[in-house]
Amino acid sequence: MLSFSFSYPIIALEREKMVEKTMDLDDFRVKPGSKVNLNDRDTSGKNHFNDDKESGQKALAEYKEDIARIQDVLYAEHKHRLLIVLQAMDTAGKDGTISAVFEGVNPQGVRVANFKAPTLPELDHDYLWRVHPHTPGKGEIVVFNRSHYEDVLVVRAHNLVPEQRWRKRYRHINEFERLLHDEGTTIVKLFLHIDSETQRERLLDRIDTPEKQWKFNPGDIEERKLWPDYMKAYEDALAETSTDWAPWYIVPADHNWVRNLVVAGIIAETLKKINPQYPRPVEHIEQYREKLAQPVNK
Repeated sequence: MLSFSFSYPIIALEREKMVEKTMDLDDFRVKPGSKVNLNDRDTSGKNHFNDDKESGQKALAEYKEDIARIQDVLYAEHKHRLLIVLQAMDTAGKDGTISAVFEGVNPQGVRVANFKAPTLPELDHDYLWRVHPHTPGKGEIVVFNRSHYEDVLVVRAHNLVPEQRWRKRYRHINEFERLLHDEGTTIVKLFLHIDSETQRERLLDRIDTPEKQWKFNPGDIEERKLWPDYMKAYEDALAETSTDWAPWYIVPADHNWVRNLVVAGIIAETLKKINPQYPRPVEHIEQYREKLAQPVNK
């Protein structure tokens, strides 16, 4: 079971007391074989933290340090692989999450793969053809900003292929991810969950804020009309493809600090479970100290 805890300062009767609040990451995990009703899933997440943003940000900083430290070992060991899948509705903050959580990591060992609308050559192949080359190699962390799940989400919401075709893809995806797992890849899948009102507010903010206007796409309004279709598509995808080897986590994302803290906690605890180790040094390494003390011939 993945869990973490941190302390919150609470002022009561004019004196500061420390109370410990434990957040069980399994609260966000989709149990394999379970049904998912997104209306029943909290999008604020504040109840998990007593709405204590200050302590939450301190805990986030600690988890970012853990991620950076363990990622350095993971890269050096060159043995394990970590794939992080990010999916969300528009404005849920995939880019912001990546920036906030992976600040300070060694860029040599972390890659982000963005999956836009498929190109013509990609459409000429099966839908997983364009995905596999971007999976992590040994020592790498790869973040999928959108992913192969677009082919059971966008494709379904827009009715681009018949149901008989996209419904088979749940099995394809489970088998594809099982292959990656069996070959040594740890997989964590994160659905950043916002409500429709939060999305509306963020779209308005993009219109009203000059430095954010470049993010606004009129097509977002048309996509928003399909909200119920997307929610149903997400519910089925989460239920059908959350497995022991590639679990889904539903992350409350109405508030950036909550979203970032939950994501950082999940990733940090996953890395701790992998438990990479630095490679053994060359034998009798101390002997080379004397050799380095000798002057270099010029």
